[in-house]
Amino acid sequence: MNSTVIDARNLLCPLPVIRTQDSVADLQPGELVEVLCTDPGVVHDIPAWCRMWGHEVCSIDEQDNEITITIRIGNTV
Repeated sequence: MNSTVIDARNLLCPLPVIRTQDSVADLQPGELVEVLCTDPGVVHDIPAWCRMWGHEVCSIDEQDNEITITIRIGNTV
């Protein structure tokens, strides 16, 4: 299974969500995406975006000042 990494570190809202949305447009259902962020707002913004578009948040990992959100792409891209 393919995995894509999106580097959205040092970007502030709404840019991490926009960068994620732009990147998943070319992906297939079931593919995994890791979004690397430093903006603490993404722990709410990206899950909300996923609910709207039918994607699944697999994990949110916060270490030091970096947040990694793993998403499984849903059927509605």
